Amino acid sequence: MKYISTRGNGEQLASAEAIIHGIAADGGLFVPEEVPKVSLDFIAGLQDLSYEERAEKVLGLFLTDYTEAEIKGCVERAYGNGKFDDERRAPLAVFDDVSVLELWHGPTSAFKDMALQLLPQLMGTALKKTGEKAEVLILVATSGDTGKAALEGFRDVNQTKIMVFYPEGGVSKVQRLQMVTQQGGNVKVTAVKGNFDDAQNGVKRIFGDGAFNEKLHGRNVKLSSANSINWGRLVPQIVYYFSAYADLLSAGKIKAGDAIDFTVPTGNFGNILAAFYAKLMGLPVHKLVCASNSNNVLTDFLRTGVYDRNREFFKTITPSMDILISSNLERLLYHVTGDAAKVKGWMKELAGTGRYDVGAEVLSKIQEVFWADCADDEKTKDEIRKVYGDRKYVPDTHTSVAWAVAESYRQRVEQEHAMVVVSTASPYKFNASVLSALEVPTEGLDEFSMLDKLQEKSGMKIPKGLDSLRNAKVLHGDVCEREKMEDAVFRFAVDGL
Repeated sequence: MKYISTRGNGEQLASAEAIIHGIAADGGLFVPEEVPKVSLDFIAGLQDLSYEERAEKVLGLFLTDYTEAEIKGCVERAYGNGKFDDERRAPLAVFDDVSVLELWHGPTSAFKDMALQLLPQLMGTALKKTGEKAEVLILVATSGDTGKAALEGFRDVNQTKIMVFYPEGGVSKVQRLQMVTQQGGNVKVTAVKGNFDDAQNGVKRIFGDGAFNEKLHGRNVKLSSANSINWGRLVPQIVYYFSAYADLLSAGKIKAGDAIDFTVPTGNFGNILAAFYAKLMGLPVHKLVCASNSNNVLTDFLRTGVYDRNREFFKTITPSMDILISSNLERLLYHVTGDAAKVKGWMKELAGTGRYDVGAEVLSKIQEVFWADCADDEKTKDEIRKVYGDRKYVPDTHTSVAWAVAESYRQRVEQEHAMVVVSTASPYKFNASVLSALEVPTEGLDEFSMLDKLQEKSGMKIPKGLDSLRNAKVLHGDVCEREKMEDAVFRFAVDGL
């Protein structure tokens, strides 16, 4: 299988090459030339398999230049060795009216582990397969969870360095602590003065600067990405939608062929896009419900067809969704239209004016699959209280947004499909907001006292990766202006500073 750019520059790369490059030469994103199809027998056959075995089957359909043994080795190294606190890796909590896909049982307690434990393995294998001799510098812009998960995944991986930029003051205290205490001889963490979009745009600008990249090549360094713009980051996420369906079959909640709905808390559009790929492959999906916070640019787009980032930016209790430029939407537009020239034009408009309009015909095709709504901070807290009161289950803030939007969808749209709420983080990552929602006093408590309080309230064990932060030493304190990100990258790439 070959991978091509959403902007149509004619590149055709094998998956290993696409994973190393991260982003296409024309600034577009790599997509498969054709999406593989599966049968209901294939899906039903996943029921009795482990998560690793399910992953091997799904990944093998996309990574056709990797051998079965290579994929198996990558998967086992990613999900084995005690890295996950649940043997099911992505367990499904089943309630009468809804099921919750828990994607936060990995080492950093967020859904990004599902992909970012695997991506370094895929990339390391790709470097060997392609005979690449240069050192690969992984650049990451994070709104919170990607940063730590990528740092943990790439820590001390041969032939790589990783540099993470996060918005100063724009992540939770726990998320920041996870990053700035990161150990490893090949890692760098830097705060950017600005919001996530400033950090993300800075990274994109660096990737698109041909002269800068040539200067790095002269020092035997190549850039790649661990954000979901990298296909090797996106493809592992497709697996857990198949896994959730198989678990619903095993639980007797559905029969093979029954269509189901997924509600996904969404920022950069990668997680919900993975569900779209699963649907294209043949997974029986009725609707993909896109849940946003007060930064509801995606809600407006999916309702009107107009993407407009020219709006007020809000800092919310769901910081991983505080995003106004959703990069992976570009891939959806390509698959819906099949027209790289149109996509390139829209992305040029977005860069120049901050908006674009896909028109009624394209919007109608998108709305056949997607539905959207949003929840502000108050509604998010209300939902945490409601879920805990009804079920004694504690969702994190992002999961609460999805749960609230799932209920909104069910109230407004006639449907008879099983609903899966995608849970993207442990409540312990956002303990202050969760405790506030549960009306537990936190005045005078530090982050770790709040972890203890939440454990008392929820009965859930504190994840070991978060508990270990109590005595972790801060190792990264750099802050830079967004205009100086390129300089910071060069210093780290060349001198390790």
